[in-house]
Amino acid sequence: MNKTILVTGASSGFGLLIANKLHKSGYNVIGTSRNPEKYASELPFKMIALDLDSEQSINTFSERIFKEIGQLDILINNAGFLVSGIAEETPIELGRQQLETNFWGTIKVTNAVLPYFRKQKFGKIITVGSIVGLVSFPNAAYYAASKHALEGYFKALRYELNEFNISVAMIEPAAFKTSILDNSSSTLNKIEDYNILRGKIEKFTNTLVEQAEDPAMVAEKVLKVVQTAKPKFRNIVGKGTSVLINLQHFAYGILEKNVLKQLHKS
Repeated sequence: MNKTILVTGASSGFGLLIANKLHKSGYNVIGTSRNPEKYASELPFKMIALDLDSEQSINTFSERIFKEIGQLDILINNAGFLVSGIAEETPIELGRQQLETNFWGTIKVTNAVLPYFRKQKFGKIITVGSIVGLVSFPNAAYYAASKHALEGYFKALRYELNEFNISVAMIEPAAFKTSILDNSSSTLNKIEDYNILRGKIEKFTNTLVEQAEDPAMVAEKVLKVVQTAKPKFRNIVGKGTSVLINLQHFAYGILEKNVLKQLHKS
């Protein structure tokens, strides 16, 4: 029997690419979206409703999913959004929402699936993080915080679930051409002191987007992790990522100088 894989946030971006890739590879894919009816006729896989910001939605989802499928083999946590902007300019409520969705929402969905995985004594949890969950950059403090939090949480969970034959892995993408910036939330409260820096960041971001790679690489990486019996925890994808990680751990001062240098070029 083909494995059944649940992909959260499967209506756009990485989630859509991942779900389509897995479907074409022969897996039984179930995607989630806040408004699945918008996409049901367009997608080749089943879609169900899930809103990471709603306790009721998560409870309804967890009750429904195990009534409608015979077995769940893999959970892919992908749903989330981006809060961009200078940290001091970002309202605390918006920053809190970033953590509520990206971190707590992901944890709640994972907790809804864990009892089922423990009972069947197998399963795989793959979470799409970000390179900024390892290396932080300006203009994305809260997004980086949410991704750092996921990294720390799932590291611990990997140890705890080992005896139940449940694998835990992270996918850490670099910059790719997706709609995440178009769908991001940012503040309108601008602080004049940051005007020059903000302009440099905007130029740097535009250059980054122009040079970004094909996001199909991320879907391919997820497929490889799905097909690996015992995947490693951290699965980085994208150009320059290995250099960034090495600098982060062994030469942070050089990394910091390079980031500042790139900003001043902008």
